[in-house]
Amino acid sequence: MPPNGTPPDWSRMAVAVPGAPDRLPGVRMAGFEAHGAGPVDIAMVPHPSVTVLLDLSNEGGLVYDVRGRRQHGSVVVGLAPGDLRTGGRAGACLQIRLDPAVAAAILGAPAALSGAVVPLDDVWGHDAGRTVDRLRVAASWDERFGIAVEILARRLRARPAVDAEVAHSWRRTLAGRGRLRVEDLADEVGWSRKRLWSRFGAQLGITPKRAARLVRFDRAAHLLAAGHAGADVAARCGYVDQSHLHRDARAFAGLTPAAVAVAPWLAIDPVAWPATQVS
Repeated sequence: MPPNGTPPDWSRMAVAVPGAPDRLPGVRMAGFEAHGAGPVDIAMVPHPSVTVLLDLSNEGGLVYDVRGRRQHGSVVVGLAPGDLRTGGRAGACLQIRLDPAVAAAILGAPAALSGAVVPLDDVWGHDAGRTVDRLRVAASWDERFGIAVEILARRLRARPAVDAEVAHSWRRTLAGRGRLRVEDLADEVGWSRKRLWSRFGAQLGITPKRAARLVRFDRAAHLLAAGHAGADVAARCGYVDQSHLHRDARAFAGLTPAAVAVAPWLAIDPVAWPATQVS
């Protein structure tokens, strides 16, 4: 990898998004294609979604590093992987962000993916290679988005959804910006705290408490990127103080709040980093 912090040249990076008719509920996609860009090293700030990254490069390709463990090519990034960096030579890549409840149906093994970056082959088997090959030879990004929607929709139909109570608790965690207590969520769905904790973790691969921390940090990251001071962000997001925000930034991104504010990955916001938690 090149020296830490080498961002891509965004002037040479084309970004495409699908039209509204192509979108599936709980799914956001974006395509990236570099034109003459050199090697990059990007700190990837976590997002409250499970992310599928399909490497469509013909040569070189991308390398993902999580605390010294590296993966190449097309991968699935589970919720809250921690200090994640993407390096290598930028080419073409399709990013698919999945709501965790949708990811549980499409990927089928959310608990095993939590905090991890794993090869797509390990999740989809031979379908992974066939999918990448179809996407690589497609004539346009619109065609690629159509192929992705077809594959995702088929997998959604073939697998059972998560419990309605779990899906509701996740949606409420997002809407409450990570500040709702687990006890209150359990009361809303008529479950005990223990049952919610168990079912939520088994189906989404993350505990309700850590999910709340991730959602809160996501809002903080966007506020930092929008230029708000650390003290203001900490207060608005419900942190005890700035040092509390600093600890979460280190835990989730391996960065200081100041580094999160200028992270290169945020440079493509709002196209592939939808700011749903900023206000």
